[in-house]
Amino acid sequence: MTAQPNRRDFVKTLALGAGTALASRAKSEAGTVGANERLGIGMIGLGQMARGHLENLLGEPDVEVRALCDVYEPNLRFAAAKAPEATTYGDFREVLGRDDIDAVVVATPDHWHALPTVMACDAGKDVYVEKPASVALTEGRKMVEAGRRNDRIVQVGTQQRSAPHFRYAVQLVRGGTLGDITFVRTWNYGNALPDGIGNPPDGPPPEGLDWEMWLGPAPEVPYNENRFGVSLDDELEYQRWATFRWFWDYAGGMMTDWGVHLLDIVQWAMDVDAPETVSTHGGKFVMTDNREAPDTLQATFRYPGFVCTYENREANGHPLDGHGYGILFHGSEATLFLDRGGFQIFPEGEDEGVPMQAQSLGESHARHMRNFLDCVKSRQAPVSDIEIGHRSTSTALLANIAYRTGHQLTWDRAAETITGDDEASKLLDRAYRAPWKL
Repeated sequence: MTAQPNRRDFVKTLALGAGTALASRAKSEAGTVGANERLGIGMIGLGQMARGHLENLLGEPDVEVRALCDVYEPNLRFAAAKAPEATTYGDFREVLGRDDIDAVVVATPDHWHALPTVMACDAGKDVYVEKPASVALTEGRKMVEAGRRNDRIVQVGTQQRSAPHFRYAVQLVRGGTLGDITFVRTWNYGNALPDGIGNPPDGPPPEGLDWEMWLGPAPEVPYNENRFGVSLDDELEYQRWATFRWFWDYAGGMMTDWGVHLLDIVQWAMDVDAPETVSTHGGKFVMTDNREAPDTLQATFRYPGFVCTYENREANGHPLDGHGYGILFHGSEATLFLDRGGFQIFPEGEDEGVPMQAQSLGESHARHMRNFLDCVKSRQAPVSDIEIGHRSTSTALLANIAYRTGHQLTWDRAAETITGDDEASKLLDRAYRAPWKL
């Protein structure tokens, strides 16, 4: 009688087979382009994320970066040195008015994602927009609607969907390798005690910054270095994190910075796009800086048949099993750990995991941008289509609404409304400061 393979051997075979599968996929994704198929690209926002996108675009043979836009002069100078043939602008509307711009990359602070995306779609441009898709849920739905009514390609920058090992891990989850999954855990741990981002005073904006335009649709407030989020020590390099993310008018803290990435993969792997209920607890317990977002937070999302949690700590941030961030899919047959470095499978009842690391298969940001460019040409839906990106962003935004109200939320996915909670429902939208309208 032939011996049957045990569970560990079965899981190991699947994991180790990933290398061949990923390499094959990587090869099949490499396309050829004609010399006359060059795309005219405009960059709206030239900060931290945009600099990587610019490098990637400049390396593509079928792309011409023709327009650069930012409200901060040093950002414009930095980008112009990389793309000297591009025209520079301080107002994104001038970019949208150019007939030779086929698509734009919106890599502004989060509160400026929705309006340029909608206006670009209405101007006939395709859009690559950074995550989170929006700061308010109603903005995200209007972005979807703008893309659809104008037949535009809109890709959201949840680039993990373009990483081959994430795709393979999702296949394993969906294929039943882990058995029945009833609990998924996601997290980000760090330690910035006690000063965090510090307490710089309000003051005049630096030379070369159009603070009024930077604020845009957000409420008018005095300039503060942390709200702006750029190091002023060296005008060409970022020495600090994008600290605007810790203020509600512009972003949603770690929940919408990292949480969107992690929850996006969970929803993809589990074949869902919205939770049924959301509850969140936390607070600004230990940081002495001027952030508004919490330094400690735990959100719980109930989906049909399983529960997912997201934890964020910016103090006492000892990593979980050596990992400062990640996803754990807990199944009846095995548990799978997943992050940007690879994944590891732990068969049930065994302490030693089966590692599978992605090896030399390309950088996910570049792959994600390439997918967008290919879809601009083919008119096929991109891997992070705006509907997908909106749904993943919405889950994170709901967690923040639950935190800010202290309420457990019941979410009507079809209507995109919070059931029976007028206070929480008000936070689904945000007012735009005149003259901006969405």
